[in-house]
Amino acid sequence: MFGFRDIEIIRSVVRYGGFRAASDATGLAQSAISRRIRHLEDRMGITIFERDGRGVRLSATGRRLVDEAEVLIAQRDRILSELTHGVMAGVVRLGVAETMTHTILPRMLTSLRQDHPLLRFEISVDTSDQMGQALRDDALDVVIMLRDQAPRGIALTPLPPVTMGWFVSPAHFTLPQPAEIDDLTALPIVSFPKTTSPHRQVIETLSPGRRKPATVHGSASLATVLHLVQQGFGIGTIPHSIVEAWPHAMLREIEVTPEARLPSLEFVICYDAERNEEIGRAVTQAAVAAGRE
Repeated sequence: MFGFRDIEIIRSVVRYGGFRAASDATGLAQSAISRRIRHLEDRMGITIFERDGRGVRLSATGRRLVDEAEVLIAQRDRILSELTHGVMAGVVRLGVAETMTHTILPRMLTSLRQDHPLLRFEISVDTSDQMGQALRDDALDVVIMLRDQAPRGIALTPLPPVTMGWFVSPAHFTLPQPAEIDDLTALPIVSFPKTTSPHRQVIETLSPGRRKPATVHGSASLATVLHLVQQGFGIGTIPHSIVEAWPHAMLREIEVTPEARLPSLEFVICYDAERNEEIGRAVTQAAVAAGRE
């Protein structure tokens, strides 16, 4: 309905006190200024200036238009300044595996906020397979996920491995030390969701050559896994960093034989370089730095 140039002309009339003075100040013909404002009033169906024998003044509607437009002009000038001076701003759609929310994520975001205060983050916590699809569909900008589920053709940087352990609530179960695979499979086990590689690794560790298959329950929520293990539903396969972040759960790591030990989780941070090169690099640098702390 109106453009920035329309608002600038209206502002010049107000600032210089009339059409003639605005014409002298801007170099535009007085007739051109009058015609542009009249056409704008006709298009919008409002009266911007009230005319009387002493000149023109803003109507109540005109004052509101100018006041609201000042905000738009300020935003335009800010965006232009940020773009031309290399300032990173706007919303970053960040996908994070829950394991990372309790480890590097807080340090990473704190660092990014300090270096790029105009960035805002929309954080999605989901499974790696879901986030991988969202990255392909351009529904997320940067993702921290399991390496083996990262999409092909994206920029990818490894993060420090996350070690895993078997945990139990001592109030509910007592196991031999060290526990063998048969000792573990005798109890319900709570682990990652069925579709994830950590779940498959648990099954592969426990199943070969066993008379009784393991009963492994899956949950996408690590908080749920912790709560179930704490309440005695079963034993759990949980990252050490998560248990350390939840000391009130009072879980104890189960000492196991070498064959029952779980491999570490390999996480990466990734983004599509064609779409998100600048912000992807900045978030990656912050994540790598946070992983070293």
